[in-house]
Amino acid sequence: MVGQVARDEDKPVYKNMNSGRAVRVVLGAALFALLCAPLAAAPKIRHWQTGNGAGVYFVELHQLPMIDVRITFDAGSARDPRGKEGLALLTNNLLDEGAGGESADAISYGFERLGAQYSADVDHDTASVSLRSLSDAAEMEPALDNLRRVLGSPDFPKEALERQRNRLLVAIRAKQQNPGALASDAFQAAIYGDHPYATPTDGTKESVQGLGRSDVENFYKRYYTVANATIAIVGDVDRDKAAAIAESLAAALNKGAAPPPLPKVAALKKARTVHVDHPSAQTHVLIGQPGTRRGDPDHFNLYVGNHILGGSGLVSLLFKEVREKRGLSYSAYSYFSPRSRAGPFVAGASTRNSEADETVKVMKQTIDDFIKNGPTAKQLKDAKKNITGGFPLKIDSNSDIIAYISMIGFYGLPLDYLDTFTDKVKAVTVNDIRSAFQRHLDPDHFVTVEVGPAASGSDQKK
Repeated sequence: MVGQVARDEDKPVYKNMNSGRAVRVVLGAALFALLCAPLAAAPKIRHWQTGNGAGVYFVELHQLPMIDVRITFDAGSARDPRGKEGLALLTNNLLDEGAGGESADAISYGFERLGAQYSADVDHDTASVSLRSLSDAAEMEPALDNLRRVLGSPDFPKEALERQRNRLLVAIRAKQQNPGALASDAFQAAIYGDHPYATPTDGTKESVQGLGRSDVENFYKRYYTVANATIAIVGDVDRDKAAAIAESLAAALNKGAAPPPLPKVAALKKARTVHVDHPSAQTHVLIGQPGTRRGDPDHFNLYVGNHILGGSGLVSLLFKEVREKRGLSYSAYSYFSPRSRAGPFVAGASTRNSEADETVKVMKQTIDDFIKNGPTAKQLKDAKKNITGGFPLKIDSNSDIIAYISMIGFYGLPLDYLDTFTDKVKAVTVNDIRSAFQRHLDPDHFVTVEVGPAASGSDQKK
């Protein structure tokens, strides 16, 4: 949803081959004390650049003896060359599969023996690598050395490439049995057309089969550079130590150059219905269009409005109309997913095949009414209370905070984004929501995707 960030699963359990029990006891005691403390204000974000130009975002927290580091690159799947979709994901998956002459097993063991956790991720806009480590120098420094090796000198071994490519192909085949995944891919393709956002992050069978080692090497050299990097650090180190960590990580990368901005997303010219044949017991429905970008002035108006429309679970309008009043679906929802360019607005539900038409009709009518009229004063009051009351829980862990500051850094959002969040929510009016929804959404141009048994009346069948 607008204003929300994908949250990493917080796993504050550390394994140490020599002193694991002691480490867990220390962390457990610290975590208990933290949970018993009053909820704190939004964390202070400090920002600077490394000597070679990488942006750094830092939050100092000493409640737990741990540190989180994330390096984010403008290297998501939207940067995949045409016909080589899946390359961004394959490259990211291969970083720790052999680096600096060390094998994948040696790299993995290099993290595990220190109780550190390495992870990597790709979405349409970004690719990232992350490290969670104890903050004591005896564990942190060798873990950072291992991260620098992965980040700065991946070997991309041939056998690892074959293994990771086969994993992607297996995942792509598995999607054919997953109506939800089929719906998502078909929806992205329908609303984005020729834009880079149209293709799935994991590519297609044909594109992945054609990827080679030179493709991976070239993608890494182009996009995993200082000029294309944002470094986020959260945890139990001071400003000077954070600066030293950032400098050492940036030094592992080539200078490079930032890529050009992605093309703008074209507005839809007409409504469409796309049907994907699938022998499922239910029909999966997605309705929507390109929505909004990160940093849009209407961000909070859309976020609060969507909370009322379909983002607040059991009390949202879509849930009440589709589930409570008519029993058409177990749930119904909507969300904005802002990106560098206009990310999607999506409303979704799964329903019995015989009730798909009615479900689509009710969902569209509910959205249309909301766009025309906006929420009631009571609905807005309740939404503000719910959002502001729950906001402290969205920034109550290191993993939450590093996700936020990585987003703030990558998209160039204001450093006071977290400080002013609740005030901006409170300032939203009924007219603000109605006007913002009317500017950004046009029901006459909505795309509707249905995945289920064959039906008539759609523009396209698969």
